[in-house]
Amino acid sequence: MSESEQNRRVVIAALPEDRLEPSNFAVEVGPLPEVGPDHVLCRTTAITIGAGQRAGLQGSASYAGAPEVGAVMGGSGLAEVVASGSADFAAGELVRATTGWQDYSVHRPESLAPVDRAVDPAHLLGPLGINGLTAYFGLFDVGGVEAGQTVVVSAAAGSVGHLVGQMAKAEGARVVGVAGSDHKCELLVDELGFDAAVNRRSDEFRAEFRAATPDRIDVYFDNTGGSILESALFRMAVGGRIVCCGVASQYDTASPSAGPRGVPGLLVNNRVRMQGFLVFDYEDRYDEARERIGGWIDAGRLQPRATVYEGLEAAPQAFVDLLAGTTIGTTVVTTT
Repeated sequence: MSESEQNRRVVIAALPEDRLEPSNFAVEVGPLPEVGPDHVLCRTTAITIGAGQRAGLQGSASYAGAPEVGAVMGGSGLAEVVASGSADFAAGELVRATTGWQDYSVHRPESLAPVDRAVDPAHLLGPLGINGLTAYFGLFDVGGVEAGQTVVVSAAAGSVGHLVGQMAKAEGARVVGVAGSDHKCELLVDELGFDAAVNRRSDEFRAEFRAATPDRIDVYFDNTGGSILESALFRMAVGGRIVCCGVASQYDTASPSAGPRGVPGLLVNNRVRMQGFLVFDYEDRYDEARERIGGWIDAGRLQPRATVYEGLEAAPQAFVDLLAGTTIGTTVVTTT
């Protein structure tokens, strides 16, 4: 590492008042962070961006802390150990870390997790990262999916949704995806094995949604909230489960819509359970999930997708594109 190296940092320039724009961020260049005793200096190689980070900018994600102008945009990714004051990590190792949107970051060793360089970085950040873990625990622990049941997932071509659908298929469920374009719907059915997919922007969405769920819905994995959640509420089977993972339709706006009709009446009448969750609650079981997910990938039963942007400076545009629904699968930004 050269003494002349500097740290690029993408900072929050202004909190968004309505839809997020690239101008809400700025790229700064400064000195490398100082490394104290027993700490590890890491150089970021790739970061992943998720819709939930927009909730953090709203201040509505308690686990993310309050957003602050001038602060490095938060986020997680992969990083290479550059210098280590810990016997647990050596220079050159690749780790998972809460890097933030910057080239270099300093960590306590217990916050880092080593990963295998031989594995595709997009897999490490997607199905074997937080996206895959979220899909896994939401579908199996919260949703309780069983073979033969009907599973519907919204934002089905997104980072979590495209994994949920494939995991449900691996369990023997019938899977219906809701996505934002005909192209995405075709990909879900023709390439990822979904049984049906419905374009949420179709003029005939409600009729097409009913036709795609003739036996009603046993598990609805909700990534969007809003009108799609409302449509699902009216199609739930008796004893159905609604997995509340995200509210993407309400993140990128200054005027979120009112809650869906049918709560609590439809929940009561059909004895439906509606439950939110955070993946961090399952941290002690991450290895279990990764082993099973890795097995599906190796067997060709799970085909992860990613949209990759090159260069740390591309992160703001990648974030905007994700929220606009133009990305597919995990959104990854490489830093070099």
